[in-house]
Amino acid sequence: MTSTTRLTVAQALVRFLAAQYTERDGVRQRLIGATWGIFGHGNVAGLGQALIEYGDDMPYHQGRNEQSMVHAAIGYARQSGRLSTHAVTTSIGPGATNLVTGAALATINHLPVLLLPGDTFATRVADPVLQQLEVPHAGDISVNDSLRPVSRYFDRVTRPEALIPAALQAMRVLTDPVETGAVTLALPQDVQAEAYDWPEEFFAERTWAVRRPGADPTELAEAVTAIRAAQRPLVIAGGGVHHSRAEEALAEFAQTTGIPVASTQAGKGSLRWDHPQDVGGVGHTGTATANELARQADLVIGVGTRYTDFTTASHTLFSGDGVRFLNLNIAPFDGHKLAGQPLVADASSGLAELTAALRMHDHRVPESYAEEYRLDKDRWEYRVDAAYEADEPDVRPTQPQVLGALDAIVDESDVIINAAGSLPGDLHKLWRARSRDQYHLEYGYSCMGYEIPAAIGVKMAAPERNVWALVGDGTYLMMPTEIVTAVQEGVAIKMLLIQNHGYASIGGLSESVGGERFGTAYRYRSEDGTYTGAPLPVDLAANAASLGMRVLRAKTVSDLREALAQARAADTPTCVYVETETADTVSGAPPAQAWWDVPVAETATRPSAVKARELYDRHVSTRRRHL
Repeated sequence: MTSTTRLTVAQALVRFLAAQYTERDGVRQRLIGATWGIFGHGNVAGLGQALIEYGDDMPYHQGRNEQSMVHAAIGYARQSGRLSTHAVTTSIGPGATNLVTGAALATINHLPVLLLPGDTFATRVADPVLQQLEVPHAGDISVNDSLRPVSRYFDRVTRPEALIPAALQAMRVLTDPVETGAVTLALPQDVQAEAYDWPEEFFAERTWAVRRPGADPTELAEAVTAIRAAQRPLVIAGGGVHHSRAEEALAEFAQTTGIPVASTQAGKGSLRWDHPQDVGGVGHTGTATANELARQADLVIGVGTRYTDFTTASHTLFSGDGVRFLNLNIAPFDGHKLAGQPLVADASSGLAELTAALRMHDHRVPESYAEEYRLDKDRWEYRVDAAYEADEPDVRPTQPQVLGALDAIVDESDVIINAAGSLPGDLHKLWRARSRDQYHLEYGYSCMGYEIPAAIGVKMAAPERNVWALVGDGTYLMMPTEIVTAVQEGVAIKMLLIQNHGYASIGGLSESVGGERFGTAYRYRSEDGTYTGAPLPVDLAANAASLGMRVLRAKTVSDLREALAQARAADTPTCVYVETETADTVSGAPPAQAWWDVPVAETATRPSAVKARELYDRHVSTRRRHL
């Protein structure tokens, strides 16, 4: 006879989650390392009570904003190589809908996170309840249904016994290297507290193997043929290289073949910046070196990339005659993009197989090609040096000089986190990544507010590392609340807070598309009604200090260097605050080296918009479809 244990649904779920593990390459670890939660009437008596009941098995972290809690869990998951993540529980209503942005970010970036929002009564005995969405034509819809399109798996557990298949499916998706993303189990508040006789087998330890599928022999042979026939091949390394921990396999492939490697935002750091085959970022925010190679490539080898429009320069970048694509990707959907020749496999396994096959043929690119990209890379590094250099240390720094000061004090153990604004463009062009996980850019969703909570998650996953959240003033005002969490938990993140008085990135984009920087500056209104008056007298450094963070103010380049060194040595959450030299320009970095399609008004009377449309039409004419 099967033995059972009587527990509430919430208690059973917590016990189940504590017994789930992943394993890859012989390394085994907890799948759900902790649970974040903000409690309300929809989860306080269910999951809240269960987390007290089983606190020895499931660590709990208190958050301040539901979206931020998801970002922290995602940061932890990415730093853990997608092999471990956190769960997030909220009440019903606004607590649940605040999860949507974080869920979208996780799913877009293929990062696992488990969401456990409370839901309205399954029995409907109290109807309508507080925060319930009433839908006249459907009685089974709640606000949690807004999570369906941004979740890789969604289920509503309306009966206790339904938890068993739902929980198992949730674990399957979280550990699937192709399908992983946000997983949502909506939990009606009455069901959470309902007792049931659970089979003991449900709580047995389970280890979910994260597979590394190899390539199909036919696809592999075709890939080798395509590479051997190419004269100017170029690798585009995407986030899948990091997810697979395929950095060493990529380095061996590049060194064996001499093929240069460019990287997307998600893939930067796949090779160290000083690796002989590394040519920097590619696409709209990329380097001149990588983009010129992309324009002349006859074979583009995508490794773990989904070819977003920033990477392809909105399909204007890969313009060589007869250019073809070979896509090594664990997801068939991405393997077939751009009419590419698919090589469906794990990045590490696939690269190892390609390297072995090409080594049998002693295949290398022509030395003239290698010499060309090496010299061009050297020229680009001179431009980076010039952008970083501060000839006058007693003046206010430019944004690239801020990055240069940070670059001068970090080593391969530091982690740099950013997500939105003008910084991603500067970082992709200029940052010299020293390790596989130093460059942590969330640019799939480009979500303002990600940086601070993600830094907390990364620091929790790697407490021995120095973790920097690079934050502009616009992003800071979106979501500074988790500073309180960092202080409470003693998580010694570093924050570099850059004040440039507004949405500098969008201001520059607005100007380029005829929008005249409308609505992008943090300034008083002028007499004409526009936001062109004096800068607002906000003091973000004082705000950060009021939330409990140690703050170091830097007015000059010299001040900045000293403050950054102090912050790096600090063992408490520390902010370095600096105002950049020019409030009305994005940065002093080299301009975009490739186009990005932001449609411009087709009809307008203002000269700026008319001129922008003329330039837009010229760029659009260069777009091509790869068939």
